[in-house]
Amino acid sequence: MSAWKDRFAKRRELLFGSRLVPCYVDRPTSIDAMFRAAVARAPTNEIVVDGPTRLTYRDMEERVGRLAAGLAARGVSRGDRVVLFLANRADFITAFLAIVRIGAIAVPVGIRESAVGLAFVLDDCRATAILFEADLADRLPAPEAEPDLRLRIAVGGAVADGDDFEAMIAETSAAPVDVSEEDGAVILYTSGTTGRPKGAILSHVNIVHSSIHFQECWEFEEGERSILAVPASHVTGLVAILTSMIRVAGCVIMMRAFDVAAFLTLAAREKMTTTVLVPAMYNLILLRGDLSGLDLSAWRIGGFGGAPMPVASIEAMAERLPALHLLNAYGSTECATIISLVPQGMSRACIDSVGAPVPLGDLRIVDDAGKEVAPGETGEVWIRGPMTIRGYWERPEATETSFVDGYWRSGDVGSLGHDGMLRLFDRKNDVINRGGFKIYSVEVENALSHHPGVVEAAAVSHPDPVLGEKLHVFVTAKTADLDEAEIRDHCRRILADYKVPDFVTFLEDGLPRNPNGKILKRALREMIGS
Repeated sequence: MSAWKDRFAKRRELLFGSRLVPCYVDRPTSIDAMFRAAVARAPTNEIVVDGPTRLTYRDMEERVGRLAAGLAARGVSRGDRVVLFLANRADFITAFLAIVRIGAIAVPVGIRESAVGLAFVLDDCRATAILFEADLADRLPAPEAEPDLRLRIAVGGAVADGDDFEAMIAETSAAPVDVSEEDGAVILYTSGTTGRPKGAILSHVNIVHSSIHFQECWEFEEGERSILAVPASHVTGLVAILTSMIRVAGCVIMMRAFDVAAFLTLAAREKMTTTVLVPAMYNLILLRGDLSGLDLSAWRIGGFGGAPMPVASIEAMAERLPALHLLNAYGSTECATIISLVPQGMSRACIDSVGAPVPLGDLRIVDDAGKEVAPGETGEVWIRGPMTIRGYWERPEATETSFVDGYWRSGDVGSLGHDGMLRLFDRKNDVINRGGFKIYSVEVENALSHHPGVVEAAAVSHPDPVLGEKLHVFVTAKTADLDEAEIRDHCRRILADYKVPDFVTFLEDGLPRNPNGKILKRALREMIGS
C-alpha cells in the first residue's frame, strides 16, 4: 500500500530518449509555465517578502517580463548560462524566473564561495552573464580571465565594472521562449567533497516533478508560506522551497542569514506554514529559541534534510511544538532535491527512516555485485524517475559512472524495509571497518546525540595497522567538563562494544561544514591523517 494519497493522475512516459518512467499527466511544460499558471490563478497572492519589500504574483510577472527583455536585448539567449551569485533576496527570484523565461540556464552559486571556486564555475560552464551582489564584486575574476563573460550585472548597489540591475529592466516585456521540458533549466555544482565539482543539469521536467512531489506528499494547498533560511543557490532552497511555493502560488519569505530569534519572530509574524531547514538549525532552535509569546500555530510542516537529524532532537522538537509535523526529506542535487519523504502524521513511526520513496520514484537497493537485495538487506541506494537528471555538464565519464539505465547511484548505504520505508546507514566511503566489523557512523552519532552534554558529533575512521580502521569521534560539547571517559561510557551503555569510540576529539568551534551545511568528514579525516 502506498504511503501517499495519490492526488494526481500518473502514467509512464519516455524521457531523455531511453527512460520509461512514471510522470504526472497534468503538469506544466516548463518552470516559466508553472509560474505563469500561478499568476493566472492567484495574481494578488504574495510571492515574496524580503524585509519591507512585498511583491504579488502580478508584480513579479511584470518585473520578470521586463528583466527578461533587458537580458535578451543585451544578447542573452536560449541555452546561455547565467550565473546567480546572489544572497537570499527578492531579486534572486526575479532573475531566476527571467533567465528561464528566455530559455537560458541559471547557474546559482552560493555567496560563501571563494573567488577561486567562482572562477571555476564561470570557466567550466562558460557563462555568458553573471548577476552578483555588489559587495562581492571583488570575488569576480578580471575581464580578461573570462572572455565568455560578456555581461556583469550588480545587484544591491553600483560597481565600476558592472551594469546596474534596475537599469537592466526594460520598458517592454519579453514573451516566453518555447523550450522543451527536457532542456536544461539550472546547473548546480556539487559540493566537491570528493574531487572536482560537477555541474548537475536540472531540466525543466526534473524541477517541475520535484515541485509537484512536495505538493502531493506534504499535501500543500494554495497559498502556503515558507521561510527561505537555507541558501536559494542550493537545491533545497531552489526546489524544496522556491519552486515548490510557486507551484501552489505560495510565498517565499526571505532570510539572508539564519538567526534563531529572528527566524521565530519572522515565522510568527508572517504566518509561516512550512519550511525546510538543516538539522543544525533545529538544534539551534532547541538550544536558544524562546517560543514564549509567539504564535506559531500556522507552522504545520518542518522539513529537514542534508544530514541525519539526531533522534533526541526530533523528540525534543515534538515536545516544544506538538502540532508541528517534523518530517525528514532525503534528496540530492541529481534528483532535483527529493528522493524520499516522511508522510504527515508518521514522524514517530518513521523516526529511524527517511520516509517513503516519492510517488514517481523507482528506488532499488543494490549490492556491490550489481544485484538487487531483498527487503531489509543493505546495499547502495539507486533511484530513477522523472526528477532524476540526464547527467553532468560536459562530464560524460562522470555521467556514465554515476548513472546506470537511468538510475542514479547515490553512494549511500541503506535498506528498503517490508514497510516500504527507506533507512540510511552511511555513505559507502564512510562505513568504518573495524577488524571486519562494520560500523555505520550515523548509529554512533545518534547515540551521542542522546548525551545531555553533547551539541553535535561526527564519527569517522582512524587508520590502524592491526585492525585496518578504528573509530574516531569528534564532539562539540555544551560545557568544558565533558571528557573522553564519559563519552565512551555513554556509548558502552547503548552500543555494541566494538562501536565504542577508540579516539575522542573535542572541537570548540563546532564541526566543519560546507556552505550547504553538510559536515565535511573529509576535513575531519585530514585532521587525523586518515
